[in-house]
Amino acid sequence: MSMASSERAAGTEEPDVRSRRRGGRDQPTMIPGRERRRLKAESVLMRLVATAGVVAIGVALGAILVSQDVQGWIVGLVVSLVSVLLSAILWSSRRL
Repeated sequence: MSMASSERAAGTEEPDVRSRRRGGRDQPTMIPGRERRRLKAESVLMRLVATAGVVAIGVALGAILVSQDVQGWIVGLVVSLVSVLLSAILWSSRRL
């Protein structure tokens, strides 16, 4: 057993290593870290609200493009690509 692993086992890690492991930051920032983990129901609700926002953006984008007499296949392509991109960003986020 190496010295580093014996220090970890004894709980004598450096404070900055422990804070990084818990999601803390090395340097202070304008946005403080979370004091508690978000509840599962809260996380699901936030994702549903954000998903509704993605749908609303797609509807608005489609309406704008149709009002400008853009061909249907281009409207479908643009709206679907924007929706997929926003959804990927949304669902990959660990903050929601």
